[in-house]
Amino acid sequence: MVLPLAVAWAAAFVSPAAAQAPAPSGAVRVKDVARLDGVQPVPLVGYGLVAGLNKTGDRRQTIFSAQTLANMLEKFGVRVPADEVKIENVAAVLVTAEVPPFARAGARVDVTASSVGDARSLQGGTLLATPLRGPDGEIVAIAQGPLSIGGFGGGRGGSSVQVNHLTVGRVPAGGIIQVPPRTKLPAGDAIALALDQPDFATAKRLAEALNTELGVGAARAVDAATVEVKVPGGSAAQVPELMARIEQVPIDVDAPARVVINERTGTVVMGSAVRVAPAAVAHGNLSVKISTRYAASQPSPFSRTGETLVLPEERVDVKEGNAPLVALGEGSTLDDVVNALNTLGATPRDIIAIVQALKAAGALRAEIVII
Repeated sequence: MVLPLAVAWAAAFVSPAAAQAPAPSGAVRVKDVARLDGVQPVPLVGYGLVAGLNKTGDRRQTIFSAQTLANMLEKFGVRVPADEVKIENVAAVLVTAEVPPFARAGARVDVTASSVGDARSLQGGTLLATPLRGPDGEIVAIAQGPLSIGGFGGGRGGSSVQVNHLTVGRVPAGGIIQVPPRTKLPAGDAIALALDQPDFATAKRLAEALNTELGVGAARAVDAATVEVKVPGGSAAQVPELMARIEQVPIDVDAPARVVINERTGTVVMGSAVRVAPAAVAHGNLSVKISTRYAASQPSPFSRTGETLVLPEERVDVKEGNAPLVALGEGSTLDDVVNALNTLGATPRDIIAIVQALKAAGALRAEIVII
């Protein structure tokens, strides 16, 4: 007996057999590369104070932190003119957070506090209760708690030491949601999945994987970033169960060949799809070192006309690296490229120059992204 298409797809939807299939090698889950279109987190921002600093807070030229402290004290029945407040243990900060979709009242989120004044460090500080507002200006959460800055700093007598950035800190689970964001499930007979990185090949593979999981005709690729999936019965009540199943489906993700270069830090990251055409690479380092050494010329003993002179002695050293010529064959992979560059003894700075030279020669079949 042959079932109609709609009935066969509905039967596949309720059957968990396909969901138990092992993921293919190198595959990732749908939930790691795509999301439900129309449902996104809500960014929050607020202005507050961090107290309890050890004389590393805002100084007198930051007038808004003193004004904020005076306004806060007035709410507690303490009236102090803002221009007479001298603070060193308080810093004004901007507090940011992100509320995930479908979060409910009472849920906690991580918050980040960033100094906006001239505070030297937020180490050891505590964020005072700060309202966080959404894009519409409505208060969504309240944040407070001790800061964690992931570093330390100290000094005395003109000498200091600092590890990591000291004017930005986090309060893990420091934000308590007061009013949950108004997030609604899409209504209709279909939902849309949005790929985090649009790609036609990935969208096609996603649609094929969902058709295998849910039944033929259940999904189709609309464009490079969107895959449309039918909702059984066209009811929004079925969306949570459908998404729970879709998110676990394994797919192979395609990505463009790309080399990312950060010249500030000397970081080079190559994607697995990077290929090179036949090429020969030689890279030699030419270094010129000029050093000056000062020597003192003393007059002979009992000399009345002689005087002590400081004579500079300059020295120039020139060194050139003896780098071999390495040939890269047709269709060389990432491993071949890395091994060849390691054979040359190339440093990250050298690799940046080599990669750019291969691209200029037309031998590097990849996109170069400089960040």
